[in-house]
Amino acid sequence: MSTTAFESRLVSGEVRNVIVVLGDQLNRTSAAFDGFDPHRDVVWMAEVAEESTKVWVSKPRITVFLSAMRHFASELRADGLTVDYRLMGDTQNTGALGTELISAIQRHSPDGVVLVEPGEWQVRATLRAAVESTGSTLDERVDRHFLCSTDEFASHAEGRRSLLMESFYRAQRRKHNILMDGDAPAGGAWNFDSENRGAFPAAGPGLVPEPAQFVPDDITREVIGLVEGRFGGHPGSLEHFAWPVSRTDALTALHNFVAERLAEFGRWQDAMWTHEPWLYHSLVSSALNLKLLDPREVVAAVEAAWRAGLVPIEAAEGYIRQVIGWREYVRGIYWMKMPDYGDGNALDATEPLPDWYWTGETDLACLRDAIGQTLEHGYAHHIQRLMVTGLYAQLLGVNPRQVHEWYLAVYVDAVEWVELPNVLGMSQYADGGFMASKPYVATGKYIDRMSNHCGSCRFRPDRRVGEDACPFTTLYWDFLSRHEERFARHPRMALQVKNLGRISESDRVEIAERAAAIRRGEVGPIVGWAPSELRLEN
Repeated sequence: MSTTAFESRLVSGEVRNVIVVLGDQLNRTSAAFDGFDPHRDVVWMAEVAEESTKVWVSKPRITVFLSAMRHFASELRADGLTVDYRLMGDTQNTGALGTELISAIQRHSPDGVVLVEPGEWQVRATLRAAVESTGSTLDERVDRHFLCSTDEFASHAEGRRSLLMESFYRAQRRKHNILMDGDAPAGGAWNFDSENRGAFPAAGPGLVPEPAQFVPDDITREVIGLVEGRFGGHPGSLEHFAWPVSRTDALTALHNFVAERLAEFGRWQDAMWTHEPWLYHSLVSSALNLKLLDPREVVAAVEAAWRAGLVPIEAAEGYIRQVIGWREYVRGIYWMKMPDYGDGNALDATEPLPDWYWTGETDLACLRDAIGQTLEHGYAHHIQRLMVTGLYAQLLGVNPRQVHEWYLAVYVDAVEWVELPNVLGMSQYADGGFMASKPYVATGKYIDRMSNHCGSCRFRPDRRVGEDACPFTTLYWDFLSRHEERFARHPRMALQVKNLGRISESDRVEIAERAAAIRRGEVGPIVGWAPSELRLEN
C-alpha cells in the first residue's frame, strides 16, 4: 500500500476531540473510542524517530510497531473514522512525540484531547506536558486492556509485608473465575511448576510444529523498505520477518498456538535447544503488548482447550500464569515504583554491556545461539532471557540500566512497563529483592541441564578455573565471593554462599583473576570476527 493512503483526511468544521492512539494501543475496544463521533472526532497517530533511537532499537522491533500502526490506521479508515496519521517520512515530522502532538492540536484546535493511559512513564509525562502547553483539556482514561488496573494493584499491595506474584495470581484467578472449579483451583492445585520444568532428552525435541508465519503484505514491505533505508545501521535482520501485525494475523497466531503447540508448552517451557528458536512457545506476546489481542480472549482460548480435553492442566495453567500472573504483576510494580525504579542498582553493578551482545560474536555456545536468534527474529523465550543473556549480564556485573536498554531495543514484544521490571527486578536483582526473593544466579550446569548448548561449546560447565572453565561457572563463584557479606544471612542465598567455604584460597584467587580477564574481554568474544562475518541461524 502506498504511503499516500496515509495522508491525513481532516474533518470539516469544528473538531471536538483529538483521540491519541499510541503504537502499543491498537485495540478497537480501547476506552479511547468510547463515545467516538466520526463527524467531530479525529484519531491522531504519529511515527516518530525518537522511539527508534532513544535506545538502539533493532530493525525487527521497529518494523513490528510501524507495520502494526499502519495496518490499524488503515482498518480505522476502512470503518469510516478520520485518522490524522503522521508518517515518519513526512518532511514536517519533527521526530518527537510531544512536539508532534502539539502540532496536531494546533492544526485541529479541538475542544479536548482523549488519551488512554500510556504504558511508559516518560511517554505519559511527555504527552501530559504537551497537552498542558497548548491549554487544551486532557481526558486521560484507564487502559481496560488489562485485567487489573493500576489502582486495583495498589490496593492489593497496600499493607502487605511482601508482594508475592503467587498471591496476586491466585487473587486474579478467583476474581475473574479463571481455571476455577467453584472455589477450588482447576486440577486440584494452583501451581504445576514441578511438572513444567522438563529438559529435552539427548535426541532433542524431535519434530516441533511450525508456528504460523505471516508473509509481509504491501504495508509491511513498505515499512521494511523504510526501516532498511533509515535505520539500516541498527542491529537485527529483516530477512525472515514474519510477525503478526494486524488483528487478523494475531488471532491466527493465537489459534495456531492453541491447536498445535499448547499441549506440549507446559512440559518444555524452560527447555532450550540449539537452532530451535520457537519450540512450543506461543509467539503472541508482541500481539498482546500491541493490544491486537486481549488477554481475556487468550486465556479463554487456553482454558477452553483444557476443558475440552485437548491439553493437560499443567500446560493450560503454566501459560495462563504468564498472562494473568506475571504480565499483570510486573505492570503493577512498574506503575507503583516508577520513575525511581528505573534507576535501581542494588548490587552496585558498573561493568559495560559487552559489545558482542549486539552481534552474537561469542565463543559461548548458549549466548551465541540466544543472541543470534534474537538479532535474526527479535525473539528469545523467557529462559533464554532470564537464564542465558540476563544471567550472564548479572554475573558479569553489568550496569542494569544498560541491560534494560538492550532488552528494550532488541525484542519485538518489548514495551517498558513489562520489560523494565522483568529485567531490573527479576533478571538483574537491581531492586534489591522487591520483586524477586533472590538473585537468579547459577553456574553453567543449569544451562547444561536445560539444553544441548554445552555439548558444542569449548567451555566446560563443571569447571570454574582453567582455560576451558565455563565463564558462567567462573563468574557465578566470583559473584558469590563479591557479594558474600551481602547474602551470607539471606534465607534463600545463605547455603550457596556457604559453599564458598569448600573452595581453597588458591582457587578463589584464580577465580577472581579469571573473572577479571572475562571482564576485560579476554574470554568470551570471538577474536578476529568482523560483524559482517556473523552467521545468524534460523
